[in-house]
Amino acid sequence: MVIRFSDQVARKRLAVHDLSFAALALITGLAWLGCCASAAAEVSIDKAAPSLSLRQLDGQTFDLAKFRGKVVLIHYWATWCAPCKKEMPILDAFYRRYHERGLELIGISADQPQDFAKMRRMSSMFSYPAATLNDITQNGFGPPEGFPLTYVVDGNGIVRDKFIDLHERLLRDVVLPLLAH
Repeated sequence: MVIRFSDQVARKRLAVHDLSFAALALITGLAWLGCCASAAAEVSIDKAAPSLSLRQLDGQTFDLAKFRGKVVLIHYWATWCAPCKKEMPILDAFYRRYHERGLELIGISADQPQDFAKMRRMSSMFSYPAATLNDITQNGFGPPEGFPLTYVVDGNGIVRDKFIDLHERLLRDVVLPLLAH
């Protein structure tokens, strides 16, 4: 077999191209792994709350770090989640009753863009601010493990509890003692 000079040059170019592509894929993969590994950090009870920043549906910025001195409930929900629909009025009544005492609440919807209109309608029925997972700009909490899911962060920025089945008595027993009197 006779290999012409142009064939050898083409093969070398392909080899360099393949090597460059493999290096780019490796760098991209490592960057993605680093990003997601930090985002998927486990939230621990009685440890400092991870960072959470997002743009609320009303355009305002929510930054968990700026709520020191207040008790914050971070509630993950979705319009297709029946238990979420049951919890939201309970959360809203609790928020209305104790907001003046230092309670803050953010509802974070996991709905997809095609369901945003329905999510906005549901959110508008409640007095606490809302956002979507897509609006999170800094997420040390990682993706929610399921729905509904609510984290309780005290005034010192410590995660005090995690609820997967929320009811009024649980809020009274766990959250009320954390609020200013």
